[in-house]
Amino acid sequence: MSWSTTVAGHEDRGEPRHEVFHRTSATVPDGGRITVVIVNVSGGGLMARCIDTLEVGDRIDILLPVLGSVKAQIRWSLGGRIGCQFNRPVPTHLYFPFLSALRGT
Repeated sequence: MSWSTTVAGHEDRGEPRHEVFHRTSATVPDGGRITVVIVNVSGGGLMARCIDTLEVGDRIDILLPVLGSVKAQIRWSLGGRIGCQFNRPVPTHLYFPFLSALRGT
């Protein structure tokens, strides 16, 4: 997944995002657990809402359907939203079962 920035300053994600609404939990750097609501996802990462403050560069373990506990790094954090990049992309053969589970279908 490309996390480069274009000349205009916009993120070039390199892959489409799929809208979802899925409540789950994540383990944060201090070992605590927080609640997050995933609002969009791709094979390489996700965007979620949370009330806890997380910093760019923080590493979390997020509990995801089909995949289990997935390690990710916070790439951006703004106004109760976080953008996370998975340490390893979702395997192609698991992506659509993962997406279906997130959507509850």
